[in-house]
Amino acid sequence: MKSKTGTVEAINALLKDNDFFIKKKFGQNFITDQNVLTNIVDVADIEDCDVIEIGPGLGSLTVHLLEHAHKVVAFEIDDDLIPILNKLFADYDNFDLVHQDILKVDIEEELKKHFDFKHKICLVANLPYYITTAIILKLLSETDKIKSYTMMMQDEVADRICSRPDVKDYNSLSVAIQYRASAKKVLKISRNIFIPKPNVDSAVIRLDLYDESPYKTKYEEEFFKLVRVAFAQRRKTLVNNMKQGNYDKEKVLEFIHQKGFNEAVRSEELNVRDFVELTEFLEDK
Repeated sequence: MKSKTGTVEAINALLKDNDFFIKKKFGQNFITDQNVLTNIVDVADIEDCDVIEIGPGLGSLTVHLLEHAHKVVAFEIDDDLIPILNKLFADYDNFDLVHQDILKVDIEEELKKHFDFKHKICLVANLPYYITTAIILKLLSETDKIKSYTMMMQDEVADRICSRPDVKDYNSLSVAIQYRASAKKVLKISRNIFIPKPNVDSAVIRLDLYDESPYKTKYEEEFFKLVRVAFAQRRKTLVNNMKQGNYDKEKVLEFIHQKGFNEAVRSEELNVRDFVELTEFLEDK
């Protein structure tokens, strides 16, 4: 039987019955629209998958995940939410609750602990907005076992992650994430469906990890460093940013000429493959 959560009435009742106060420091905004929750699960496509959820809150999304996934493992940092979640989902034998900060866990160890790897592992979450980027970059850099990520986040962050060259939102985050996964914005979400209501609209994006990366480089650590340097100051040209980051200006210019770019090219004009090739050019030199 589905737990009663995910509506305005149910959430308010849970808050009152458990004497729970929403904590701004954890970025807690609880979804109240059942149609939105259903749509998130639909685009996540998790039938018979093992699912990781980060920040389940009062279980609004969790209950929908449990109805479709083979198993759900939820990571929750808030001490006060643990007894509420354990009570809400006591009757589900496919639910594990992990009382830890996702940014501090050894994700590979957690995956081994909770999953048998007989099912595709997916992440589905309404991420805390203040650590969205940190969570995504941590997981993408520490494991290749999570094959898809369906995540709600601040709309402008979603635009940056999914952006393409020559678009103003395109930046180092776009490049770093698209190096490992394809990125697509799949839902636009109004701020009016949350308790409390945030100051911005949200969006849901989906990342699908490449089975075979089209961009693989043996210089990954240097690649991510180079990308950060290249976008350090958006008003500067690629050459000037690289020079500021102590890269050899003449070598960068040599690469630019070989690629047929103008010397005044800016970083936002280069695609992921261009940055991989620039990294390999400089390292091999």
